[in-house]
Amino acid sequence: MVGFGVFGALPKVDELLNPKNNLATLVYSGDMKILGKYYSENRVNVAFEKIDKDVINALIATEDVRYYEHNGVDFKALLRSFFGVFTGGNKGGGSTITQQLAKMMFPREKLNKLELVIRKFKEWIIATQLEKYYTKNEILALYLNKFDFLNLAVGIKSAAQIYFNSNQDSLKIEQAAMLVGMAKNPSLFNPIRHYEITLKRRNIVLSQMLKYGYLSLLKYDSLKVLPLGLSFRPEDHNDGLATYFREYLRDVFLKNWCKSHINSETDAPYNIYKDGLKIYTTIDSKMQNYAEEAVYDHMQELQKMFSKECLNKINAPFAWNVSKQEIEEIMNSSIKRSDRYRELEETGLSHKKIIEIFHKPIPMRVYSLRGDIDTIFSPYDSIKYYKSFLQTGFMAMEPQTGYVKAWVGGINHKHFKYDHVKVSKRQVGSTFKPFVYALAIQEGFSPCHQVPNIRTCINMPDGKDWCPDNSDGLKGTGKMITLRRALALSVNYVTAWIMKQYGPHAVIKLVKSLGVTSQIPEVPSICLGTADISVFEMVAANSTFANKGTYIQPTFITRIEDKNGKILEEFLPNSNEVFSEEKAYTMIQLMRGVVQEGTGSRLRGGKYKLNNQIAGKTGTTQYNADGWFIGLTPELAAGCWVGGEDRSIHFNSILEGQGASMALPIWGKFFVKVYADKNIKLSNADFIKPKNLDPNLEIDCSKYDDQPLDGKNEENEFDN
Repeated sequence: MVGFGVFGALPKVDELLNPKNNLATLVYSGDMKILGKYYSENRVNVAFEKIDKDVINALIATEDVRYYEHNGVDFKALLRSFFGVFTGGNKGGGSTITQQLAKMMFPREKLNKLELVIRKFKEWIIATQLEKYYTKNEILALYLNKFDFLNLAVGIKSAAQIYFNSNQDSLKIEQAAMLVGMAKNPSLFNPIRHYEITLKRRNIVLSQMLKYGYLSLLKYDSLKVLPLGLSFRPEDHNDGLATYFREYLRDVFLKNWCKSHINSETDAPYNIYKDGLKIYTTIDSKMQNYAEEAVYDHMQELQKMFSKECLNKINAPFAWNVSKQEIEEIMNSSIKRSDRYRELEETGLSHKKIIEIFHKPIPMRVYSLRGDIDTIFSPYDSIKYYKSFLQTGFMAMEPQTGYVKAWVGGINHKHFKYDHVKVSKRQVGSTFKPFVYALAIQEGFSPCHQVPNIRTCINMPDGKDWCPDNSDGLKGTGKMITLRRALALSVNYVTAWIMKQYGPHAVIKLVKSLGVTSQIPEVPSICLGTADISVFEMVAANSTFANKGTYIQPTFITRIEDKNGKILEEFLPNSNEVFSEEKAYTMIQLMRGVVQEGTGSRLRGGKYKLNNQIAGKTGTTQYNADGWFIGLTPELAAGCWVGGEDRSIHFNSILEGQGASMALPIWGKFFVKVYADKNIKLSNADFIKPKNLDPNLEIDCSKYDDQPLDGKNEENEFDN
């Protein structure tokens, strides 16, 4: 009958052997922790051997006690079901696990009674075919991997994680019983919506396990009185580790990767939501966690200070020197970029009407330092409210491998989606100065080379002179100062002097060789950090100094595999030798002065007490709009930016608004945590001194720099 198609079209053999399941793509950390998933159905297949035996026992006892005795169809149950459809009594039930699997694999449409009977026969045939091609254990695994447990939990692995924060191979008996109980009717026996009904159903499953010898009476009596013991953790792309990294990975990298790689099974580009890819990243889960903790701790403190300052600002959160017209332009631009504006515009409303709607108060739920709160805001006021929060971007990487170990793109991914590690680009301030100094070192200057601490002017093409001042208008001493001391104290006069020797073209050429792809205008002022560059680029470029002069492209993926474990692509970073080992080491010594005696010296004492070798540079842009710190150790480099969404949102005072106050603490808190974790095995090793280093090269400049720069200390680091 099958051959003549009496029951209509039936699945082909290859469809039975290769059932089409939507499998979630898994993202792994470098230490093999699951960072997250991308899915249309949150399903991850697991083998029978990795499923808790209590789940199997509960399933058989409740759904198909003669499972190991039949060949896919229980004739007694089938007969009962057949007559039940026509008599209106038992409308089904008695289907074997294999028949239920057939129904899941090849879902029913809306059917009348006759069609339902025919469909039952088709499932009978499909079930016998499944028993022919799969072992009993494989069928059980297919069933449990396929079943939708609701709440984005498709399959036993996801269900164990979401309902009990457990693994599918280590569930408790009562937990296994609850999940199996859902198989009868997951909508009815949904523990989140129908707790008491689900509890009763779980106990029925336990009684079935008692009845068929899977539980002792003593065990049953002790388990049936227990609560469900839920540890409900619905999966959300805004939760978990490395949310900003995972979103960049999904929205930018994997989107482009999938377009250029064809899945041989579908002859279509890979789909990260359905094809079950495995993405192996370089992120270290411990370091990522420490980075997120450091960001959270510091940004909570910093935000409280900024919010307190805003109480006294007329135009809060905007600075005192921002006009009302500028504020309206900023706000109108933000309104037009919002989803709400686009949705209203699509309905045909005029701009004037939309603006009226934006000024009408409505109930809404908003982010706060204490968690989400319910309030009444107009959409206009909510935009201004969200602008009052300072943002941040932090990244850490290994200089020798290029492996990105931590990536924090903001303060809260649910409410602030914009990534401030790779996507955002901000003025870098004095963190650009090491590149200018590197050009001088490359051309033969030593850290102890002395230049006059006086104002330097550079003639511009328009005939005017560009004459930058030191921070806060400090004048030069007129005395000689070493390059090491000048960088340590971020003296603008000296940076401008170096720029005058070589010109902006030479500086830009060097910076490009360090992997910076951002557009940099060919003007002298770039030496003070007027260019917009990302945290990602800045950390990688500075890592060149710690990697003996070789730039290595940051890498955040090592390989991508398909659902069967076949390697689709492996990733190796590109590298480029920029400096000799000797020149790179010299730059490290130059930058160590920043931490030893300059704007980054607070890392040595106070709450950090980091006594290992650190080379670094702080940065602060005009009006304290951007705070930066880039720090290098022999084994790990990291950088941080902090600032407002708009440059017109910033601290009034240099005391709170400088890079040493806004960004450096995140770096310090992170490294304190990393060094304290013995499992990370980050040593206190020194930067390796090159064997061929010129013995006459002066690195210790203390005999020249015995006097501090008048009026200059770490609290004044500021770029005009």
